[in-house]
Amino acid sequence: MKRMLLAGAAALMLTLAACSPEKDATLPIPLEPDSASIAYFCHMALTEHDGPKGQLFLRGQKAPVWFASPGEVFMFLSTELAQPRDLLAVYVNDMGQGSWEKPAAGAWIAADKAYYVVGSSKTGAMGDKEAVPFADKEAAGKFATAFGGEVLSFEDAKQAMSAEAAGS
Repeated sequence: MKRMLLAGAAALMLTLAACSPEKDATLPIPLEPDSASIAYFCHMALTEHDGPKGQLFLRGQKAPVWFASPGEVFMFLSTELAQPRDLLAVYVNDMGQGSWEKPAAGAWIAADKAYYVVGSSKTGAMGDKEAVPFADKEAAGKFATAFGGEVLSFEDAKQAMSAEAAGS
């Protein structure tokens, strides 16, 4: 009887572990925007904008939420709409690949792993100051040398962009 209880308890634990929210199989892979990819804030097609883009995946939704710029990603993450428990993945273009006019296909990186150049002469989709993401810190430094700005971590860039949006 004791063995049956132990075996039953072990089976229950394995079943619960398999259903655990932490075990979401794999993270969604980033997609490439097309003419049907509409930016969350400006409601325009992403293909109408130059520069880096962003996308995030929410639990329970197959399609990403698209953003015309990483600055818009930061804006969304600073709102009450962005509940950490619902966020599965957030991606931005690695601007160390491709060009400003056409970021390289497949060059998506996890937003929290990127280095950002904030305060450069390059502007975002709607003409606002932009946080330009790079996978490589050295590439970010070269961009900052060429276009101005400061290389920041994800958290520091998020703070800087929030201060910019608030007019500080």
